[in-house]
Amino acid sequence: AGARSWSQLPAQAIKYVRRVEELIGAPVALLSTSPERDDTILVTDPFRD
Repeated sequence: AGARSWSQLPAQAIKYVRRVEELIGAPVALLSTSPERDDTILVTDPFRD
């Protein structure tokens, strides 16, 4: 099973996600760590103001 929360991600994975955000100029909202729906992490709520 993959990580199921932001805090369970390895430091290198978090660093990678932050770098992707820099490159695309937008926040990452969802992150999946496996094909399973339960392994999807809500990084930022895209519907929140």
